[in-house]
Amino acid sequence: MAKRRDDRAARIRLTGADQPSTFSDPKREWRRVFAEVWGIFLLVVASAGGVLAHDVFPDKVNPAMAVAAPGVATTVIIYMLGDVSGAHLNPAVTLGFALRGNFPWLRVPGYVAAQFAGGIAAAAFMRLLFGLADNLGSNVPGPGVSGPIAVLVEAVLTTGLMVTILGSASGARNVGPNAALAVGGYTLVAKFWAWPLTGASMNPARTFGPDLMRGELTHTWIYFAGPLIGAVAAVGIEWLLKGPPTESGDRAAQGEPK
Repeated sequence: MAKRRDDRAARIRLTGADQPSTFSDPKREWRRVFAEVWGIFLLVVASAGGVLAHDVFPDKVNPAMAVAAPGVATTVIIYMLGDVSGAHLNPAVTLGFALRGNFPWLRVPGYVAAQFAGGIAAAAFMRLLFGLADNLGSNVPGPGVSGPIAVLVEAVLTTGLMVTILGSASGARNVGPNAALAVGGYTLVAKFWAWPLTGASMNPARTFGPDLMRGELTHTWIYFAGPLIGAVAAVGIEWLLKGPPTESGDRAAQGEPK
C-alpha cells in the first residue's frame, strides 16, 4: 500500500510532457497554504456575513439569502482555487483526504493552520464591520437542541459533505464544474434543513474564528467533534463504495492542475 501510494505521488508530480509542475514543488507550498487562507477567509465572510447581514439588515437580506450564501461561495471558491490547493477550506476535509490516502500527512499541519488563520481573520473582519451582533455570525445549537444531538447532526452533515467531496475526487472531478456544483449544492441542501438545529457548520475553522473573536467557546467543541467524526465515517463509506484511493483523487486533493 505504501509503495503504491508513493508511486501515485510520484506520477502526479508530472504534468503535460513529463515536465515538473510548479505546484508540486515543495518550495511552492506557500502558494497552496495561502490559497487555503484566502479561500476560507472568503467562505467565512460569506457564511458568517450572511447571518450578520440578515440580523442587521433584515429588510434587505432574508433568511434564504443568508443560508444560500455559503453554498454559492463554496462553488465559486472551488472554481477559483481547486487547481491550486485542492480547495479543502475545512480541517475536516483535509483530515478526510489524509485518512483516505489522497493527501500527505506531512502537509496536513500547514493546511489546518492556514484554515484556522483564515477563519480567524474573517471573523476579525466581520467584527470590525458588524461588532458583536448575533453571536458574530457563529454557530450555536438551536433552542432545545442538546450538545450530543448537535454533535450527531454535525457528524451526519459532514459525512454527507465528505462523501460528496471524496466521490467527486475519485473520478478526477474535484477540480472543475462537477465537484464545484456538487459540493456547493450539498452545502445548500444541508443549510436549508439543518440551519435551525446547529447552523450546519460542518467546519471547525468556520465556527472557531467567530467564537474566538466574540470570546465565547462554550459550544465550540460541538463543531470540532461532529465534523471530525463525520470525516472519519465518510472515509469508511468511501472505501465501501469505491475501494482504494486513486491517482485522480490524489491530484484533486493536492491541487495538481490537469
